[in-house]
Parts: sequence; structure tokens; C-alpha cells
Amino acid sequence: MTDKKKYDEEFGLDMELEEALQRFGSVTKEELEEASKERTDVVPEGEHQIALFKKEEIRKILHNGEWMFSVVDVIGALTDSDRSRKYWSDLKRQLSEKEGFDELSENIGQLPLPATDGKMRQSDVANTETLLRIIQSVPSPKAEPFKRWLAKVGYERIQEMQDPEIAIKRAIMTYQIKGYSDDWIEKRVRSIVARKELTREWAKRGVKEGQQYAMLSNIISENTFGVGVARHKRVKGLSSQNLRDHMTDLELILTMLGETSTTAITKQRDSQGLYENAEAAKAGGSIAGGARKQIEAETGQKVVSTQNYLGGNKRVADPEQLTIKGKGD
Repeated sequence: MTDKKKYDEEFGLDMELEEALQRFGSVTKEELEEASKERTDVVPEGEHQIALFKKEEIRKILHNGEWMFSVVDVIGALTDSDRSRKYWSDLKRQLSEKEGFDELSENIGQLPLPATDGKMRQSDVANTETLLRIIQSVPSPKAEPFKRWLAKVGYERIQEMQDPEIAIKRAIMTYQIKGYSDDWIEKRVRSIVARKELTREWAKRGVKEGQQYAMLSNIISENTFGVGVARHKRVKGLSSQNLRDHMTDLELILTMLGETSTTAITKQRDSQGLYENAEAAKAGGSIAGGARKQIEAETGQKVVSTQNYLGGNKRVADPEQLTIKGKGD
């Protein structure tokens, strides 16, 4: 039996997509029976993504089961200002003089979001309801279309929480539109399931979403690929894009192996708190790292690749093309 097949069977990576999704569904059902408050979303807590409003990128992060949006990005999309941070600072000062601002400000939080340099930075974020109140103070012809866009995003989120399969189908359709191959999409969806199972374990074991999730993810990455998440993104020429959406098939498989093995080790050790989970993350990442080293020794090629997906059935091996093009897909 080859090492690859051994790893596949041991950690369930040889499952057909249908079986993987059934496994995801059964786990979710069991958890719902145990605790009605348990979320059924496919997107793991603390995951950040890019949403598009009229081609404007708006960063969002899942926090306590709902999407929180970057206020600065929203301001930029509404005003077309290249100084949206200054605009938001001035607007906050104006709003602070109005009645009801204290209640509004309590609902504006700070969570880590990827900056243009690829680093995670604390940013002002707000949920749909709070954003709608902020938008009322921004004179813009885009205000009404943006409100409808927010309502649509919120409705889709409710759908996904009630039926995780909807989120999976929506993700598949999005990747197909962008020109990803069916084989790559299958691996990406399975990696989402593996990621969710891992973050579910972290949540149970006292790991705080946000920075602690990012810290553990970075440990897995360093031990899997020999580079952290930020470095991996730089190799690919990425800034705010989702790294996994630009991984090669092999990078995705090893990411899945690292996270799936970390989940198994975390359960076996009954890891609690950040330190013990960091040790489990190191061990899980090292298993995938061992597989990577074997692959590199056999092929004579590095696994960490500069290749990116730009959409439109185009795949490039030169990260400069993505950087020159802008923020890509």
C-alpha cells in the first residue's frame, strides 16, 4: 500500500464526495439533537470571505453565526471614496453627537480581517442591522441597492444555517462560474467539510474564534508546507484573496490531511485550551508535512506553488499576473 493511500484511508480522504457530505450531514444532525443552539453552517466560525457589491470587494467574517462586514469597505463601496477610512472616522465623530449613538456603537465591533498586505488586522465590523443604520447617514445613490444586497446576503445566510447542503451547492455553483474544474471543486468542498469539523472541535475545547483560530491554522500550515499562511499567500502573489481558492489540487489535499489529522489527534488527546490544541495542530500538520516531503523527494518539485486561479477558465503560474491585474477574482 502506498503512503498516499494509507493516509487517505486512515483519515477518510478516500471517501467519495457523496459519502463526505453524508458524513457532514450526520454529524450536524447528531449535534443538533444534543444542543439546539449548535450552528449548522458550512462556513466555520471565524472564516473570512470577500463579498462583491457592484464589483466592490467587501470583507466579511463569520462571528457568532452571522456575517459581520467591514464598515470601511461598505463606506468605500457607497461613496467611491479612496479615503474611506477617513470618511468613516469623520462619520463616527458626527454620529457620536446624535442621540442613540451609544447603542449603535455597542454593535460595532473589531475583528481580524486580511489587509492588502496579507496580514490580519483588527477592523471595525458590523452586522446587517447595524450597517442599515449606518447607511442612513451616508448620502449615496447606491444606498437603496446596497440595502437590497444586504437583505439578500442575510437571507442566504439563514438558508445556509437551516440547510448546509444549500451552502455547499452555492459554493459549487460559484466555483463553476469562475471556471474551476469539477475535480478541483470536489476537493475544495471536501476541504470545507474537513475545516468545519476541525473548528467545531476547537469551539468545544475552549479555543476562541478569530485570532486563536488563525494562530492554530498557521501552526498547521507551517508544519504542513514549511511556510505560514501569510508567506504562502505571498508566494502566490495574493493580498486579500482566500488562499484556499488559489491552491493547487495537491496543496488542497495536504491542507485537508493536516486538518483532518489534527481533528483526529485533538479528539484522541482530548486537547483543551489553546496550548494543548496548538500541540495537536503541530502534530497534525507534521503528518501532512511528512507526506509533502515524500512527494517532493519522489517528484523533485516543491509542493508550495505559485499557481493561481483567476477565473474564466484561466490558470496562471506567474503570481505577477494576479498582482498586476489587481485583486483578481
